[in-house]
Amino acid sequence: MVLYAKSLGASATVLGIVAGMMPLLVISQIPAANYINRIGYKRFVYAGWGTRVFFIIGIALVPLASSFLDANNRLALTIALLFCFNLSRGISSSAWLPWITELVPEPLRGRYLVRDAATTNFGCFVAFLIAAALLSGQTHSWQFSLLFAFSAAAGGTSLIFLKRIPDAPISEPPRTSNARIPWVEMLRFPPFKKLLSAVVAWSVAYGGMTAFTVAYLRMEVGLSEGRILLITSVAFLGGLSSLGFIGHRLDRLGSKPVLTFSLAAWMLVLAGWVAFSGKVMDVRLVGLAVLQFCMGLLAALINMANSRLAMAVIPKMGRNHFFALYSVLANVTLGLAPIGWGLLIDAIGRREAVWMGISWNRYTVFFAAASMAFLAALFLARRLQEPEAASMEQLLREVLIQPSQRLWLRFGPRGWI
Repeated sequence: MVLYAKSLGASATVLGIVAGMMPLLVISQIPAANYINRIGYKRFVYAGWGTRVFFIIGIALVPLASSFLDANNRLALTIALLFCFNLSRGISSSAWLPWITELVPEPLRGRYLVRDAATTNFGCFVAFLIAAALLSGQTHSWQFSLLFAFSAAAGGTSLIFLKRIPDAPISEPPRTSNARIPWVEMLRFPPFKKLLSAVVAWSVAYGGMTAFTVAYLRMEVGLSEGRILLITSVAFLGGLSSLGFIGHRLDRLGSKPVLTFSLAAWMLVLAGWVAFSGKVMDVRLVGLAVLQFCMGLLAALINMANSRLAMAVIPKMGRNHFFALYSVLANVTLGLAPIGWGLLIDAIGRREAVWMGISWNRYTVFFAAASMAFLAALFLARRLQEPEAASMEQLLREVLIQPSQRLWLRFGPRGWI
């Protein structure tokens, strides 16, 4: 979608809107949460996911209208249909986390989230390979149309499997009174408040990262659409590797050490992007692939750790509204962030200055500013309340040291043992 918008002449601000629209419209969960108990989890999600498929079909038809619509009109129509798609998605997603929380027992939630992330990233990796193959060489409108049609077909297929998921009993009776929802009191619940602060900071830092790395590779490095998609697909391999990296350990170690480790590692990744955009290092495909792999792995770890901690700290009473508030604040920030980053990039424009051996251009400033946001998120993550969480030392020992010791005992020279 970012590449198609860019082919129509979209500015960085418009790219920010495109990238931020999906999380931004999760705000529709707030009013939608009032209707979940009346309709049921499964029916609510199924209706929303079915509706969004029709809007994908509309998006697939837009590139074919190039014979009678100019680029600006096609871009406007795409954004309008994208708005409707994300609105229906946002409404239906309000029932997803409460539904899964009811279905998955507490001791297995970490394991479920890890497998969920691995499965999702594997599917995205395959989809990006298909997109890269289709967009290789000189791209035309019909190629984007075919990709969006493939998305619609995949969305329709997902409904078949969604229907097979068992429904869960509603944990709360439907609301019959007009008493107001105590949103302020919910925000003041200490464990929930600290989690929201860390999640909002993470959303500011991460928002727009995918869109503007793509824009950087297209505009500054000059890579083709197909090659960009191939490089970006490596991020999903990183997300898939989270299954082996954390596996069954998330339930035992807890979310806090995983968040601390991942946010600290993100700052190293941003240092690599600053080195590339600041022309300290030559841009090489191997280096880009390594950065994308780490981005996918770390983003998956943070998302699953945040989701698991939300499942743990959110009380059963008022669960639907707690989850709606959690999703809305996280995703609205995730939606506004790329718009803000896009405005910053457009404001800097083509201006460039060399300082401390680094070429400070619009993308160098973006990556450096994002790293400061990750630092703030790291500080807030250290303040999270999770009494049973393991220490950072224990996480490093289990993830890095113990596997190395087992490999050495199995394959090392017998005479040294």
